[in-house]
Amino acid sequence: MNDRFPPGVDMRTPSVARMYDYFLGGKDNFAVDRESAGVILERIPEIIPLSLDNRAFLTRAVEHVAQQGVVQYLDLGAGPPTVENTHNVAQRAGRDVRVVYVDNDPVVLVHGRALLTDRVGTAFVLSDIRDIDAILASAEVRALIDLDLPVCLMLVSILHCLPDSDRPFEMVREAMERLPSGSYLIYSHIVSDDSETAAWLTEQMKGFGTPWGRVRSPREAAVAFDGLVPVSAWTDGREEDPRVVDCASWRHPDRPPVERPTDEKTALWELSGVAVKP
Repeated sequence: MNDRFPPGVDMRTPSVARMYDYFLGGKDNFAVDRESAGVILERIPEIIPLSLDNRAFLTRAVEHVAQQGVVQYLDLGAGPPTVENTHNVAQRAGRDVRVVYVDNDPVVLVHGRALLTDRVGTAFVLSDIRDIDAILASAEVRALIDLDLPVCLMLVSILHCLPDSDRPFEMVREAMERLPSGSYLIYSHIVSDDSETAAWLTEQMKGFGTPWGRVRSPREAAVAFDGLVPVSAWTDGREEDPRVVDCASWRHPDRPPVERPTDEKTALWELSGVAVKP
């Protein structure tokens, strides 16, 4: 298995991207990722349905943005390829879709590029998502993304990996400032209103040696939408709150949108939403 990956890949420290792959039932992970994921599951077993709900949110969100005529996507912290990748979903709109995936995990890069070898209009960039200037200046982005036209910036389940010292929400604002009016943000973030659960998961992830930020409160995580206009979270597009919601309920055909899971015992969920730049 090791010869599938480039030299220098750290197989002793778990990767958030590969743990997420494991939670989704994927195979692009190592023993250390599975062992660390097992520790999380013992305390928070709902992390698997949460991960699956978050992936389903990505599908519904991309479908919505594609229906608005957006054909350019910049997927930051994309993680390993799985089913219903951004380009798979967006291309169902039958348009000239262009997608650039960005991640800092070399294993993700290997699998991403293998998946996209014969895909016209797609590319994978190995980069730190905090370096927006480098990403926008990359050859892949310059070849595929026209920054004079609307772009969908995707930050799905990634900003909780960044500490406050990295100014993650200022990064979102700066990235959206670089994009034209009519651009979209697709966003989700692990949140909790239970300080004990939030602190436990944060400390556990840091204890693994994995780059990590923290589980934030819903109010803290919602700052990503400042200056943008969240679109309706209802399947019929009604102009009614809530708009920033639990990812499992955003435009779900069988559930009304709710700000947090209806089961009060649920201590961890993903705050999510889609917003447009005016």
